[in-house]
Amino acid sequence: MSARAPLPAGGAGARAAGRTGGRQVLAEYGYEGASTSRIAATAGISPGSLYQYFPHKDAIVLAVLERYGDTLVSHVTTRMTGQFAQPAPVIVRTAVAALLDGLDVEPPLLRAVVEDGPRLDDGRALRAFEQRVGELVLAHLTTRRRELRPDVPLDTAVWMLVRTVEHLTVRYLLDRPPVPRDRFTEELTHLVLAHLRPPS
Repeated sequence: MSARAPLPAGGAGARAAGRTGGRQVLAEYGYEGASTSRIAATAGISPGSLYQYFPHKDAIVLAVLERYGDTLVSHVTTRMTGQFAQPAPVIVRTAVAALLDGLDVEPPLLRAVVEDGPRLDDGRALRAFEQRVGELVLAHLTTRRRELRPDVPLDTAVWMLVRTVEHLTVRYLLDRPPVPRDRFTEELTHLVLAHLRPPS
């Protein structure tokens, strides 16, 4: 069971505690088990205090999803810093590994993000994540345009690659197929490179 957090001081503290409690409960019990009373108890605040900042459970979940996306983008960006001068296979492999590591922290939370997030916010959090990662990928591909297939528009390549890597990575972590992690990383790296490289 989740440990009870210390009672926070002030409104900002209560709001942050509610979000943290929501994340802990989602990670442990999933969306269906994430009641507001359970979240309040985990956060160390009263249900009344929780309702002052989050009118219902879905509002808490949405706040958790937003912070989750911000943290994931920050993790991937930090891991990729200084990597763009490396050969293309190294860059792609590092990006795939960073995404795997960033997502593979709390599988029940990831499942809630994937399965319940789009229903709760019409996919806004997911699109925001894809947009931010896409901007990072586009900036890199632009600097290497002459190394890529001349017939593929960069915006098309970015849209397809971001969603392909995201989908396969999420499914790998949720489905847990009998594929070693390093083999999955290598195969996904090969898929990305094969799409981008010009024909021999």
